[in-house]
Amino acid sequence: MQKIAVLGLGSMGAPIARRLAAHGFPVTGWSRTPRPVEGVAVAASAREAVRDADVVITMLTDGPVVMSVVGAAELPPGATLVEMSTIGPDAVRELAAALPAGVDLVDAPVAGSTGAAEGGTLRIFAGGTDAAVDRVAPVLATLGDVRRCGPSGGGAAMKVVLNTALVTALAALAEALQVADDLGVPRADALDALGSGPLGNAVQRLSGKARFPVRLAAKDLALSVAGRDLPVALAAGRHLAAADPSADLSTIAVSSPKGT
Repeated sequence: MQKIAVLGLGSMGAPIARRLAAHGFPVTGWSRTPRPVEGVAVAASAREAVRDADVVITMLTDGPVVMSVVGAAELPPGATLVEMSTIGPDAVRELAAALPAGVDLVDAPVAGSTGAAEGGTLRIFAGGTDAAVDRVAPVLATLGDVRRCGPSGGGAAMKVVLNTALVTALAALAEALQVADDLGVPRADALDALGSGPLGNAVQRLSGKARFPVRLAAKDLALSVAGRDLPVALAAGRHLAAADPSADLSTIAVSSPKGT
């Protein structure tokens, strides 16, 4: 079995590491905030975690954190880095250029929440050479369904497309709930009706394990808008600002609606 290191044992990294360990992979994990994970050997540093690893998985907050952690880890020659965070294709290219010789990169961001990670039903969008993706295919198949998206950066690009749709759907849901308020329709009833329609996924994101934190939505929206004129996405940014005025939306040049 391939030896696996998982860097980032947060809400998604922990169930990914736990599932891989439960399916027989030797897994070592590391996180900036130390936490135990069933079946996983937790290392004191990223460098210790990747020692002798065949596959290194990163599930971290954003591009700068990924660059910092991977740089400090000093990946061993022959390892394959599977970058599963949502960081965008530009950051993937920057990461690829910074890797030591002999280390391949597969960008494989995921669609799905913690429940999907625990159950092995993630949708995984893999970018990279055929040889590199083939090498990590058994690992990815344990976590969910894999869609090959072409060369390096292709998986990251596809995830930006999906997240743009999700965040703008959340904005549309916010508009629909405002109409419900104006017309005297109880929100619970409106959400129940909307949940069975095209905004069903957005409704799920309002509660339970599928909840989408505003700070992460803001980060993903910044990846969508960067260098583009997307009025709908900018409107979504205004709703995010209204939901959490403390969210850092400066990178997408939006402001809160009047009065928020």
